[in-house]
Amino acid sequence: SRSLVITSGEKSFEVAQGEKVTLPCTFEISEEDQGSLDIEWVLIPADNQKDEQIIIMYDVDRIYDHYYPALNGRIQFTKSDPRSGDGSLDILNLKAADTGTYQCRVKKAPGVQSQKIQLTVLVKPARTKCSIEGSQEIGKDITLKCTSQEGSPLLSYDWRRVSGTRGLPATSVLNKNTGELLLKNASKEYSGTYNCVASNRVGTDECSVELNVTPPINTAGIIAGAIIGTLLGLSVLAFLVFCCCKKHREKKYEKEVHHDIREDVPPPKSRSSTARSYIGSNRSSLGSMSPSNMEGYTKTPYSQVPSEDFESRPGQNPTFAPSKVAAPNLSRMGAVPVMIPAQSKDGSIV
Repeated sequence: SRSLVITSGEKSFEVAQGEKVTLPCTFEISEEDQGSLDIEWVLIPADNQKDEQIIIMYDVDRIYDHYYPALNGRIQFTKSDPRSGDGSLDILNLKAADTGTYQCRVKKAPGVQSQKIQLTVLVKPARTKCSIEGSQEIGKDITLKCTSQEGSPLLSYDWRRVSGTRGLPATSVLNKNTGELLLKNASKEYSGTYNCVASNRVGTDECSVELNVTPPINTAGIIAGAIIGTLLGLSVLAFLVFCCCKKHREKKYEKEVHHDIREDVPPPKSRSSTARSYIGSNRSSLGSMSPSNMEGYTKTPYSQVPSEDFESRPGQNPTFAPSKVAAPNLSRMGAVPVMIPAQSKDGSIV
């Protein structure tokens, strides 16, 4: 068993995710080893209760690489013919789940040798973000924060100033484990561009942030301005509402005046139409009277008839005698007063 010797010496590897790794397994065969060459790679689980898992094998001039589905298509022997003394294994496109303990076993009877290799797949820092916490005012304490969303431990953070004096302020305090940079009692000179670098054993990532330290804000003035602006806005709004209401009331009043028709009040009559209706009623009453029926009535002078409704015949100047008989009380009879014309000498009624 001492005739076959594995010559490769490296036993631990740390590789970044997505990259390729070669796990070495070189060997030497002596003249005493006359059996067939058998090379196999196995994955030893972290749990001792589980069985080893064969991932690839070389046996009787043939390669078998379909034993472990998680590595299908990503594993191969470094040399296409391992009989040359090189049974090293290539793993492509590494994943974090590929971390584990791998063992190379070489058999050539009567010689048998094996070697274990520890593989650790690390994730590079990625998606690193910078931010500012605190008010960027003179005299305030400001904290610059740096955090990577991805990355295997142990992550380390380092801040540097890339503008101005290119040095961190004297009052700054850096925590490399958390990525926080505390700037105490900030001044105007602290303004500038700051850069953070996140790193681990397999890679780095970085981000930047712009710091602008300004004088304190006049909070009282801002509040007073906001109150005054609010009051002015409310005043304008109240004025607009008042104008709209006033205009609405005026329109409503005009509409009621123009369209409110009272049916129980008759339209007013003109003076001339009243006089004509008065004379017409008298004439109708006279037409139904005979001379004998008129003896008890007093002759009413024409001067009592409105002058604008009296029509005189041309060339006639009638004379009227005052009535000697008192007119009956018409109010008790419920009749309209009647104007009686005078009788001429020849007995005709004028």
